[in-house]
Amino acid sequence: MVRAAPSSTAAPADPTFRAAFGPEGVAWVAGGRACVARAPSYRPNCPKLPPAVDVGWNGGDAWAAVPGPGAVVTLDRSAQTVVAGRVTALSTTRIYREDGSAVTYAGADTRGVIGGPTAALTGGDGNDYVLLAGNLMRVSDGARLEQGAGPLLVATPTGAQSADLPAVVTVSGRYRLSGTRLERLDATGRVVATVAHGPGRVGLVGSEVVTVSPDGQVRSFGVDLQER
Repeated sequence: MVRAAPSSTAAPADPTFRAAFGPEGVAWVAGGRACVARAPSYRPNCPKLPPAVDVGWNGGDAWAAVPGPGAVVTLDRSAQTVVAGRVTALSTTRIYREDGSAVTYAGADTRGVIGGPTAALTGGDGNDYVLLAGNLMRVSDGARLEQGAGPLLVATPTGAQSADLPAVVTVSGRYRLSGTRLERLDATGRVVATVAHGPGRVGLVGSEVVTVSPDGQVRSFGVDLQER
């Protein structure tokens, strides 16, 4: 499938600023610095680490990929390390190396892709999706779902899709950061609620819509965009 052109005229988001959302909170990496903020306080914790390139959640832990020492490490709680080589992307289930091969967080080899993915995500259906050479790929069967994919991955209840703007799709609608606003869109793509918000990333933490900015500001909202 060829991806449709974005409807927004906002500048594309920086794909090197990454965030991962899980039931426990949000983790992010900006300028090589990885941080985690756990619900409900969302107090940032940024341990001293070598430069990181991605973050992910697994087993209740927030992990950071640090390709310099060739490892994936936890950001808080008990210290854990998975020696994995030159890692480029993390999902909830897999650690992806620059050649596309993958291991689990237990260090076991698992199915990957051919070529280094620029982003990875475990979708709402439990499958992994990656951005690879401008395509959106499903890892389980190697299916190419989008050509000319956008630079960002978006989680949906049934899988994942690519986008030019940070977003998350839920059963209550699509939530999107335009660069100046957080928007809620209905099933037709109509904006039905907005709140002022700068650049960042957006995802779900439990039933909350949570955003994080490159400077580490974390905000949480109800599905109606009432800030909590």
